[in-house]
Amino acid sequence: MRVVDAISQILKREGVGFLACYPTNTLIEAAAAAGIKPLICRQERVGVGIADGYTRISNGRRIGVFTMQAGPGAENAFSGITTAYSDSVPVLLLPVGHARSTSQVHHFFRSTQSYATVTKWTEEIALASHTSDVMRRAFSLLKMGRPGPVLVEIPADVATEEMNEDDLSYTLVKRTVSGANPQDIAEAARILVQAHSPVIIAGQGVLYAEASDELVELAELLQAPVTTPLEGKSAFPETHPLSLGTGAGVMPPTVHEFLRAADVILAIGASLTRHSIVAAPIPPGKTIIHATNDERDLNKHYTADVPILGDAKPVLSQFIEAVKDAQGANRPKPDAVIAKIKEIRDPWLEQWKPKLTSKDVPINPYRVFWEFMRAMDPRDAIITHDAGSPRNQLVPFYQAPIPRSYIGWGKSHALGTGLGLIMGAKLAAPEKFCVNFMGDAAFGMTGLDFETAVRCNIPILTVVLNNNFMAAETRHMATSHKLFGTQNVGGNYADIGRALGGWSERVEDPDKIAPAFERAKKATGDGKAALLEFITSREHDYSRFGQ
Repeated sequence: MRVVDAISQILKREGVGFLACYPTNTLIEAAAAAGIKPLICRQERVGVGIADGYTRISNGRRIGVFTMQAGPGAENAFSGITTAYSDSVPVLLLPVGHARSTSQVHHFFRSTQSYATVTKWTEEIALASHTSDVMRRAFSLLKMGRPGPVLVEIPADVATEEMNEDDLSYTLVKRTVSGANPQDIAEAARILVQAHSPVIIAGQGVLYAEASDELVELAELLQAPVTTPLEGKSAFPETHPLSLGTGAGVMPPTVHEFLRAADVILAIGASLTRHSIVAAPIPPGKTIIHATNDERDLNKHYTADVPILGDAKPVLSQFIEAVKDAQGANRPKPDAVIAKIKEIRDPWLEQWKPKLTSKDVPINPYRVFWEFMRAMDPRDAIITHDAGSPRNQLVPFYQAPIPRSYIGWGKSHALGTGLGLIMGAKLAAPEKFCVNFMGDAAFGMTGLDFETAVRCNIPILTVVLNNNFMAAETRHMATSHKLFGTQNVGGNYADIGRALGGWSERVEDPDKIAPAFERAKKATGDGKAALLEFITSREHDYSRFGQ
């Protein structure tokens, strides 16, 4: 068999059911012959996004894969992989490279070199007989430790080289995790039980570990409120009375106030990276217990008073038992913390009600999100945003009720990323109503890949908030806009969606928002990719605190 045939067989053994890709690439034909469905995207970074979204919603149990040609294909995929890398998503990237005889030419783009800074590992298949070993190392790195993308480059001449079938000695890679040092857990548990105002920060490591049930149990034992950074949104049910909401560049005041008043913070499955978009800052003077599976995160931006290394699920189980031992019969009563959360949240929500229920024309974008939240069951949906205003307007108000009902992202936040992510999400969870919210500028970046959803029978809903304006840049481009109109953008995106073969509507009346969502949901239920275009105002007031 050829090397690409062997790789296809390995992908099948690892449960890969589709291959996001863009031609020309010998692996695509080999995978198709092996029964792996190729999904041809319109641009490479969207294809990477499809693999990324698939992996996220699968909790890393099933790995999204993207392949592309050497040179321009590998170059165009770069920004997609930067998102996966910065958000710690295990995606397998399989570029075909230049032939070995030319791979050392100075000006050629070599994926193993160029992607080294934005992947967990890169390796080239230098010899056909090494194929199984290289792929085993790749899947081992994808499944173990801190998640992240892995790249295997297949030189063009190696791709079609014949290999002995006996060399395909590949066994499915098993995942393993580890717990923490029991002494560290016992020390941390004593600190938590003695704390006056503990707060838990739960990152996406809780999602990958599938440890939300353990997190809820620990929070209720301690009566400790829980917040998440953006990537961890949905790790703790935001409908739970102990939920503070998502702490990011925008947030509800509950996050800001409880972090300010906390004496002890337990961060679990979180990197505690200082980042103005995805994580609320931790005020100084706190005792920090930091549990993570990557030692590079410990003491990175905050001093860890009690550093703990381990996977979130066994670590949380250890915490539950240690806290029970430390508490004895002295369990905290729930009323005070829950009442305080409500006391802070309710007035804030009332303050925002005029925007959330606005009857203005053009439509206030907050009204779009409010009507969506009221019309749709969030337990049946997977939601993501795009960068800029849609993210800032959606994150503080949308309550994700179950794990992976929301895809939060943004450390590397290229406009248009949400479209690929939601297609991957739909492939991973075809029973869910999968929706991405994007602005008109984001649609301009990747919108033609709506046709990929149509052609590949991926019935997602894309919501375009069209204000014909770059609203997030209002403060930064005042002079250039005044002189040259640099913030103006335009287009009729419902017409584009229809021209690309999808179901679409354009909505300008705020009272017609909810019925439009109902029709769009029915269209996706009928197997059609749908696009809703709302003509919105240039609203750019966000829920920010402490900045």
